[in-house]
Amino acid sequence: MSDPLDALESRAIHILREAYASFKSLAMLWSIGKDSTVMLSLARKAFLGHVPFPLIHINTSFKIPEMIAYRNRLVMKWKLQLIVGRNGEALRRKRTFPDGAVDRLTCCGLLKTQALKDVVSGEGPRHRLDLLSGKLVRAMDREPFTGIIAGIRADEEGTRSKERYFSPRNESQRWDLGDQPPEFWNQYKTDFAPGTHVRIHPLLDWREVDVWDYIRREKIPTVSLYYDQGEGKRYRSLGCYPCTFPVISKARNPAEIVVELRSGQFKDVAERSGRAQDLEDRGTLEDLRREGYM
Repeated sequence: MSDPLDALESRAIHILREAYASFKSLAMLWSIGKDSTVMLSLARKAFLGHVPFPLIHINTSFKIPEMIAYRNRLVMKWKLQLIVGRNGEALRRKRTFPDGAVDRLTCCGLLKTQALKDVVSGEGPRHRLDLLSGKLVRAMDREPFTGIIAGIRADEEGTRSKERYFSPRNESQRWDLGDQPPEFWNQYKTDFAPGTHVRIHPLLDWREVDVWDYIRREKIPTVSLYYDQGEGKRYRSLGCYPCTFPVISKARNPAEIVVELRSGQFKDVAERSGRAQDLEDRGTLEDLRREGYM
């Protein structure tokens, strides 16, 4: 009997290779979380240890410091191309939730959605992590990205279940849920009209337990915030520190998380229940995704 993880891995690698063959200017979103790090590991496997496109990290400036330290270590170790985007204007004007100026969802729209759209379109500043100095330097390349690989999963949050593996947006990166191409078996539409921006989702049919089982099997390095450090709690989903909270759990490694998930401990608890902006959502998260949110 074949291993279900092998089937998931095979499809994801196929999608990554299709994306690389089909889009002239391609990049991968890397949130530093478990899903996008699994996707990064799959890309290394798909291209024989080399990731042939840049990673994009949208830094809101409110990430948990350990996440940034982990990001920098992995970039240096795996010699990755990393582009960092941020909404400098919103930060300078203190139009953020931690500064008390806007609510959480508006803050996400400014610091995540707008920053991502600016980096993808080439209209906003891009910085890259220099592998020699380990410091961020201004990137001169401003070419728009026509394809963006993202590590979303259909089971994680309601609006993500409406996505396709190759999901088109218009030239403003706006998502029209009612106008998506059909996808049958392993046949994907990759030929789109000029000006179309496409999001590619290799992990769309993975579950939370699949991600952790794959991390366990492949020994993928992840942020230690995901594991209990002796206090009986850990993070199940990572985001900005003012809006992300741990769950009660004694799991100390990927294998223990897999056991925990399969036991049904969290069957009535949403994966993103520790993300405060999701708890405040009243359909606004879908609106954010229509406008280009991750």
